[in-house]
Amino acid sequence: MSLKHKRILITAGPTWVPVDTVRIISNIATGQTGILLAKRLHRLGAKVSLILGPVETANLGKKIKVIRFKFFNELKKILFDELKNKDYDILIHSAAVSDYRPKIKYLSKIESGLKSLNLRLMPTEKIIDKIKKIKPSLYLVGFKFEPQKNTSFLLKRAVELLKRAKADLVVANTLDKNGDYRAYVINQDRVYGPISGKLNLVERLIKIIRNVPINKR
Repeated sequence: MSLKHKRILITAGPTWVPVDTVRIISNIATGQTGILLAKRLHRLGAKVSLILGPVETANLGKKIKVIRFKFFNELKKILFDELKNKDYDILIHSAAVSDYRPKIKYLSKIESGLKSLNLRLMPTEKIIDKIKKIKPSLYLVGFKFEPQKNTSFLLKRAVELLKRAKADLVVANTLDKNGDYRAYVINQDRVYGPISGKLNLVERLIKIIRNVPINKR
C-alpha cells in the first residue's frame, strides 16, 4: 500500500503541566522518533502534519506542517481540533503525554525559601482513549514507554493499551540499564521485534503500516 498522498498526523515530544505561573512538571522525551517519522513519511509522499512539543526542531522543511504546543491542555485541544476538522488517514501518537498534574494550580509564583513544599498530584485524562471515539475509521498507532522493564512486562502493558484505546498498532519501547533503546510493535495478531535503535524502529513501523490496506478500512 502506497503512502503517497495519505494524510498522516504525528504527535511528538514532551508535555508540560503547570505547578504555578513559572514552574512546570515535564518529562525527558526528545520528540526524536516523531521527527524521524515525519521526515521519512514525507519522503514517501505522505502529507504530514506534526504536532510537536517543547523541543528543538530539526530541519523539517516547508512541506511538513508543524504545530507547536507546550502544555497538556494545548496538545489535547490541537489534536482534537485536527481530528474533528480534517480528514486524516493515520495518527501516530508518539508524544510523551503527562500522566499526572498537580491537583491545585497556584495562580502566582510559589515563594522560594520554603522549608518544604508538598504537591498533591492527580491523573490526567488519557487522550489516546478518546481518539477512536472522535474518528473511528482512523488508523491509530500508540506508544507505550516502560524504561528498564523486561519483555513480558513491556508487552503486557502494550496489549492493555491496544485493547483500551482500540489502537491498530502499539509500539512498546524501553531503555535498558545501559541506555540502549529496544522496541516491539504489536497488533491484534502479531509481535514484531525486538527492534534496536530509533532509526530501525521508524523503518520497521513504516514497513508494517505500508502493508495495511488503509484505503479499505
